[in-house]
Amino acid sequence: MATATTTPTSTIQDDLLERLAQRAAGYDRENHFFDEDFADIKNTDYLKMAIPEEFGGKGFTAAEVARETQHLAERAPADALALNMHIYWMGVAADMRRMGDSSLDWMLREGAEGEIFAAGHGETGNDLPLFLSTARAEPVDGGYRFYGRKMFGSLTPVWTRLGVHGMDTTDPEAPKVVHAFMPRDTEGYEIKETWDTLGMRATRSDDTILNGAFVPDRYIARILPAGTPDLFILCIFARAEIGFGAVYLGIARRALQLAVETAHKRTSVALTRSMAYNPEVQHLVASMRMDVEITTALLDRVAADWSEGVDYGNDWPLKLVTAKHVAVEAAKRVVDGAMAISGGAGMFRPNELERLYRDVRCGGFHPANTLLAHEIVGKIALGIDLGEQPRWG
Repeated sequence: MATATTTPTSTIQDDLLERLAQRAAGYDRENHFFDEDFADIKNTDYLKMAIPEEFGGKGFTAAEVARETQHLAERAPADALALNMHIYWMGVAADMRRMGDSSLDWMLREGAEGEIFAAGHGETGNDLPLFLSTARAEPVDGGYRFYGRKMFGSLTPVWTRLGVHGMDTTDPEAPKVVHAFMPRDTEGYEIKETWDTLGMRATRSDDTILNGAFVPDRYIARILPAGTPDLFILCIFARAEIGFGAVYLGIARRALQLAVETAHKRTSVALTRSMAYNPEVQHLVASMRMDVEITTALLDRVAADWSEGVDYGNDWPLKLVTAKHVAVEAAKRVVDGAMAISGGAGMFRPNELERLYRDVRCGGFHPANTLLAHEIVGKIALGIDLGEQPRWG
């Protein structure tokens, strides 16, 4: 019986992928960062795949990066999710350069030299990441000082440049959002080890507390009116949403593969052949495969159109959040189906499905979360400006 196949990769070969897969359960069990994996992956082209060739990278498009991400996520989902944070920053800088804005070329040079970029945008009480912030950005001579608390900081043990944003309310009538990249050796911040979660545990996405951390002007990426998007914001959404979708599609592919293998091995006293011949198992596998096919087609199309510069105008946010949302929800259904086919064995910790079941639940928490995704799509579909105020009270 044919099954969903993995996509060939030119950055992480099968022997390395198998080593990463073998370590995944231990990292999850110990709630430990994937340090050995990270060291191995740094010796490949994976971290540089989105960097243009002229800067020393592979020059992969968003579509090509998504396929690589899926391949890694099939066997080491937490690795793929955490590394997506670095890779999407490289993709943002590359896309902006492709669109005529070279202001982030320095990121490509630093990325090619081995600097690791991460995202410090998550904040308690802020459901509009990037557009608003609970953190404060105070203008000072030569740059800004940042105050606030950031959460979901994947790659916390290894990042060397943390992307942060904060509100500059010097003019209360015209607040601005300041986007910056804080070097690791900056003074005035501390890391709180808060990461003890349902899934994606190896990402070690701990909190970072900003206590007046100074970021010089050369690491200030954008200053925008609060609530206002521009090319920088759109590129972040594009690379992040496509990357998130790819991670969870990878999980779905692996769960489907495990389900098919299990169906052929599992038996019952009520059957003369394996459970693969049970009509309800066939029906469930069909639904799972359909989810994978539909998600693959959507994510591939959106990623390819973004890579090729298709002009969807104001519909781009709708397409990006839809692709991510569909991928995550489909992956949940596929993993749930695989658990049903497992016959209860999937509940036990040594079973890979148990970890995938927990990991896939994390997809809905990445921006745009379920509530925001529907708000964005609904407003665009109805012709309502995304910045319409008040939102609902």
